[in-house]
Amino acid sequence: MKLNIIKNISIGLSMIALMLSCSEDYLEVEPKGTTLEENYYTNESEAYSALVAVYDVLGKQSKGFENMIALLNSGSDDHYTGGGSSSDGSQLQAFSNYTISESNIATSYWSDFYQGIFRANTLLLKLPDVDMSETTKARFEGETKALRAIYYFELVRLFGNIPLITTPLTQSEFYTVTQATPTDVYLQIETDLLEAIPNLPSTLDIATEGGRITQGAAKALLGKVYLFQEKNSEAAAQLAEVNGTPGVMSPYGYKLLDNYSDLWQVSNIYNSESIIEIAHTDKSNADWGNWGWGNDEGNSLNVMVGPRGFSRTAGSTAPDYASGWGFSIITQDLYDVLSGDPRFDATIEDIGALATADQVKYEESYQNTGYYLKKFMPLTSDVSTGGGASVLNYKQHTYMIRLADTYLLEAEALGGSGARAQALLDAVRDRVGLPSVPVSLEAIWKERRLELAGEGHRWYDLVRTDRAASLLAFKGFTSGKNEILPIPLTELENTQLKQNPNY
Repeated sequence: MKLNIIKNISIGLSMIALMLSCSEDYLEVEPKGTTLEENYYTNESEAYSALVAVYDVLGKQSKGFENMIALLNSGSDDHYTGGGSSSDGSQLQAFSNYTISESNIATSYWSDFYQGIFRANTLLLKLPDVDMSETTKARFEGETKALRAIYYFELVRLFGNIPLITTPLTQSEFYTVTQATPTDVYLQIETDLLEAIPNLPSTLDIATEGGRITQGAAKALLGKVYLFQEKNSEAAAQLAEVNGTPGVMSPYGYKLLDNYSDLWQVSNIYNSESIIEIAHTDKSNADWGNWGWGNDEGNSLNVMVGPRGFSRTAGSTAPDYASGWGFSIITQDLYDVLSGDPRFDATIEDIGALATADQVKYEESYQNTGYYLKKFMPLTSDVSTGGGASVLNYKQHTYMIRLADTYLLEAEALGGSGARAQALLDAVRDRVGLPSVPVSLEAIWKERRLELAGEGHRWYDLVRTDRAASLLAFKGFTSGKNEILPIPLTELENTQLKQNPNY
């Protein structure tokens, strides 16, 4: 972990999942210790600002060009990268066709999460001495540990062999850090979540605290962490607490929405199906000077998935989509699998068919199929009219974990059999008007593909269930190599880190 990658901690009031406004003012504090840093964490307000900075890295899911959903979609069998050409978004193209290497992987997929970990480690070190109530302090500690767990979960799934750092490093220590085993990293993730859960609230005042981590969110994450390690009984136990009785309100207040399409209504934020939600704003006034620095707070995925050069023809009755950059193109295979499914219309827009019918005009993306990811395609009415660059200020929230996801994860953890697994699968299908099918692992995996299409889950699902080698062979996936990504070259130079196998 190089000093230039995670040397600063932003203590600003950037808009994130728990904030309603944005400030571009922030302090940068060197980890080796300065008078400013020593004097900063003195009261609850300053600790809260530091907590906001830890939360801010959650935005990596859908903000910035190098967001996680666009990356993970690119690597799956459900999407081609798209864009303007084979070199547009080179790091996404390399993941899509499995030519990814230590030289062409974007460093931010590694460094952004370590920045979040550094911020969390610093806050956890400072919290004991902050002048604030012990109850609030315990909650801040719980949220910080849960967030650190999220960031390590992202890193260990992406890279496998990573450094495990739980305290701020001195300047000289950055160059001597070595990698931990994935087992040790997962143990730390479990420890953080188990220690966090008792100190987290069961429910939130959505008007003032929407987006903050709750007990239910931490338990859902812990269940997912267990499942990725094939600790199925532990996963099922945690997820059962989150899910409650399938189809009705859970003890934590979660319930499937009646209408699947309502999940993608821009105004329908922090709804009953949302467990961990990433907030975005159209009021951050982000401009191109913010691009790539992590302090733009809009949903970049929105502009990325919109059709390039889109416009409606005279008299068209087609939706008035905003023009975008043409990424995350839907494959013919996903189109065929979803065809006839009630979730199709909320998931896929057939722009090619609209163009053939002379309803719209658009520029074909690289590897164009004509099929676009409708869940995140913005309308012109969604375009920001505020300051900054409009394409950097879309406000649609995104889900990191939602209830249909945890229903299907629990059903899988139960081995894809039994009455409860059947009820969980049935509830997901019943919500969209589909009949019951016999529960099995194959049925659950298929349902996950249909239900969660385009949301960044598919690639991980294929890798963790050992189906990636066969289903991604057409893209060039190599077994024993591409289950994890290469460590970026800049992180290897002058450090003790070792590259992942076969890169």
